Amino acid sequence: MFLKRAVLALQAFMAAILLSSAALAGPVVNSGHIESELIAQESGVAPGGTVYVALRQKIQKDWHTYWRNPGDAGEPTKIAWTLPAGWSAGDMVWPTPIKAKLGPLLDYAYEGEVLIPVPISAPTNAQVGTTVSLTAKVSYLVCEQVCVPEDAELSLLLPVVAGAAGADPKWGGKIAEVLAKAPKPAGLKAVFELDGQALKLAVTGAPLKGADMAGAYFFPYSAKAIEHAAEQAVERGPEGLTLTLKPGYDFVGGGVAPAELAGVLALANGSAWEISAVAGELPAAAAGLGAPAAKSDVTPAAAPGGLLGALALAFLGGLILNLMPCVFPVLSMKAASLAGHAHHESKARAQGLAFLAGVLATFLALAGLLLAVRAGGAAVGWGFQLQSPLVIAGLALLMLLVALNMSGVFEIGTSIQGVGAGASSRDGLLGAFFTGALAVVVAAPCTAPFMAGALGYALTQPAIVALGVFAALGLGFAAPFVAVAFIPAVLRRLPRPGAWMETLKKGLAFPMYGAALWLTWVFAQQAGPIALGQVLGAGVLAAFGAWIYGLSQGRRAAGKPFLVQTLVGLLCVVAALALAASAALAAKPPTAASAGEASSGPGLTAEAWSPERVASLRAEGRPVLVDFTAAWCVTCQVNEKVALSGGKVAEAFKAQNAVYLKADWTNRDPLIAKALAEFGRVGVPLYVVYPKGGGAPVVLPQLLTEGMVIEAIEKAGA
Repeated sequence: MFLKRAVLALQAFMAAILLSSAALAGPVVNSGHIESELIAQESGVAPGGTVYVALRQKIQKDWHTYWRNPGDAGEPTKIAWTLPAGWSAGDMVWPTPIKAKLGPLLDYAYEGEVLIPVPISAPTNAQVGTTVSLTAKVSYLVCEQVCVPEDAELSLLLPVVAGAAGADPKWGGKIAEVLAKAPKPAGLKAVFELDGQALKLAVTGAPLKGADMAGAYFFPYSAKAIEHAAEQAVERGPEGLTLTLKPGYDFVGGGVAPAELAGVLALANGSAWEISAVAGELPAAAAGLGAPAAKSDVTPAAAPGGLLGALALAFLGGLILNLMPCVFPVLSMKAASLAGHAHHESKARAQGLAFLAGVLATFLALAGLLLAVRAGGAAVGWGFQLQSPLVIAGLALLMLLVALNMSGVFEIGTSIQGVGAGASSRDGLLGAFFTGALAVVVAAPCTAPFMAGALGYALTQPAIVALGVFAALGLGFAAPFVAVAFIPAVLRRLPRPGAWMETLKKGLAFPMYGAALWLTWVFAQQAGPIALGQVLGAGVLAAFGAWIYGLSQGRRAAGKPFLVQTLVGLLCVVAALALAASAALAAKPPTAASAGEASSGPGLTAEAWSPERVASLRAEGRPVLVDFTAAWCVTCQVNEKVALSGGKVAEAFKAQNAVYLKADWTNRDPLIAKALAEFGRVGVPLYVVYPKGGGAPVVLPQLLTEGMVIEAIEKAGA
């Protein structure tokens, strides 16, 4: 009897549902941090009709999920539908997200309650009076300080009705409101233009006339279209606005720039529209009224005291650059050049000025090339030329030839450095100019203290200001050598020229051999073992050519025929350069043996850096040290051996559950360039410590000690 009554009650319940033609939601699923369910805008759907079914999520306080483009990190919510035959689901309708800041990263997210409607279409042959079951498997990433992937399997019973169904009494109004506010096309005209390091986006149309543009923001659909955390400056015009964005990998990654820039333009008052911009000339109607720029959480690079402060910092940085390990090999050339004219004041001063001219000319040439490359849209920084295997191979051979010259294997005039009492004034000046130029080229991998802020400021200014800052850097770099050349009391303390100078010159050749070997090692990191073998062969061929050329010089001095030896020697050197260039141009970067892990020393292992990995580790509450480095940065390599390889450092990392990430910039990488720019830097080294509690990152000095690293990790883990 009891069973019969239960069956009758169930039948009555189902009949009531069908008679009321109301959708019946399945159970609310709690996946841990989110309660999810499917809800319908209307109480049923007619054959051939469409009904909006929304994923409703109630998100735990202080947690968030992600928009269709999550921003710098995260994953968008995904829905996989299981529908009856003939039924279909359309695209998800994404409400306008909020901006969620986490350290230097900016994500696009949802908090509290979010409804994401999806149009569900019924086939024309759907049978009236039946109820269909709609099932959706939903997966999402929910984050606070940690990120947790969760999923839920949801269902909804939807009646098929004869005519237009009424709104669902509980959810119909809410879904209609979400659909009304959701971004949609509104006839806006959008145009973008890449202008150097800026991406200009102009939007005009009736909805923007007279609108309050304060807080306007562009949410791109592509995760790589712009740098999300960068400021979006707003300029208001009579018929719209122009946003100044920072281009992302889509535009500066080295490939073909996209023909379309699509996304959502949102205003602070809640209005939002879908736009699809095309490349073209910006309309004047989108700018001109000079509205103040919208503020961003990212502070642009600046130098204390503006231009004067930047000039002072650049000069100090140039002075200190003389003490950086990068410049040690060329100090031998400086010393040899100065010793040759120590007791000829006029010649010493001329040498100092020639050295200064070489330094300034090379600094300004590199700065001009850097500005031109960046203006073309490439994400490059200081030392960018050493990211080219071709440049590295050429410098390695040049250093080898300079060392062979200093060793006496061959001579250029009376040697390229102008060493020796008999050096002519002209040869000495050319040698000093060359020494200054080469010193700058070798110093380029390094950024000394004070340089970082000055160069970061310079690259945000007009070209004339930027070149002025680089000139100040060159003046600081050349100042010690020039000062000594112009101080007679110092010059008189040096020994008088004699046979010892030849011995000094040959002894000082060995740092140049070391520089050639270092550059060859850098080339191996960039190009792999096959190309390395070719460059080593080119070095042997160049050395042989230099030796043959030296023999021809000896034969010429003895009055013997020398033309054949001269030609053979020069041809060997030219062939060596051609072989090295061929190896560099055909080189392919070596493939990592593991998934980006490399040992930095006993017990301390470096993981490969990525913005996503930083965000993930910070979400886990772990301290993180990011080492922005490059094989061609000697300071980076010295820091790694001196401060990051000891057992005590490894123990400190283990005790604090800290992670060491390495961002290797040996080869060009726009993502690393972007990360450097976010800290106002244009070169390496850069060491950034992220505290476990999610506080602001801490930038360490460019010259590290083991104690500094241990103290920083312990503070970050406290």
